[in-house]
Amino acid sequence: MNILVTLDSNYIKQLIIMIYSILKSNPDVNLNVYIAHKELTEEDFNNIESHLDKERCKIISVKVTDEVLTDAPVTKRYPREMYFRIFAAQFLPKNLDRILYLDPDLVVINSLEELYYMDFEDNYYIAASHVEKGMRKLNEFRLDMEKDAHYINSGVMLMNLKLLREKQDIVSVFDYIEKNKNLLLLPDQDVLSGLYGGKTKIVDSLIYNLSDRYLKLYNIKPKNFDKRINVQWVRENSVIIHYCGRNKPWKDNYVGELGIFYKEYDEMVYGDNI
Repeated sequence: MNILVTLDSNYIKQLIIMIYSILKSNPDVNLNVYIAHKELTEEDFNNIESHLDKERCKIISVKVTDEVLTDAPVTKRYPREMYFRIFAAQFLPKNLDRILYLDPDLVVINSLEELYYMDFEDNYYIAASHVEKGMRKLNEFRLDMEKDAHYINSGVMLMNLKLLREKQDIVSVFDYIEKNKNLLLLPDQDVLSGLYGGKTKIVDSLIYNLSDRYLKLYNIKPKNFDKRINVQWVRENSVIIHYCGRNKPWKDNYVGELGIFYKEYDEMVYGDNI
């Protein structure tokens, strides 16, 4: 499997735990992990590799230089790193047809194979949405999205690199950012949803992008009272647990049920009691 991550040195420990969780939960899978970055050091990569099975996991540095994104509008609010996910197809090796982008603040607790080999059905991405129908309409208006396009969570995305290389218009991305720059709240996620929400196949967030907030919202809905989800259900059915937002299980102020999965993998790798 090809995995893509983007990060700086502040998330190296979380990255190690994330990759370890994939290897542990997918024992028959080998990984090529492409790390897109601006300034990670050789020491950083040595640290990452020292905690992982080198026979099953190849770590590949993809240093994205300023020249690669020379025309991208960059400001304090829109750093160059925000473009790594948007333009992944442009700087990754041309022989890759698909890759699974994963934020480093997640863990994988079951097999990724069904997601990884899913049929794109001529879409650019496969991702989940955490947005309900009412908010989706607001996002359609805010971001000038196609009707009934989905606002996606960009922390887990299967990318159709082959189709993106053929169809993605780089200039139109820059034009969209310039036109909507005062309306973008989560810049790269907003851009991906605004431009490509109608070219994204949606998968179940309970399975492939479950956060504490999404779990809580699901369980408090009256229509779900007779099918509420607990941690045991998650352990048996969910694949990706995503600690998006500020509520992180490695922080002292974390509140939630799903941190148990991060803590289990953290103890496997580091023996920490956090």
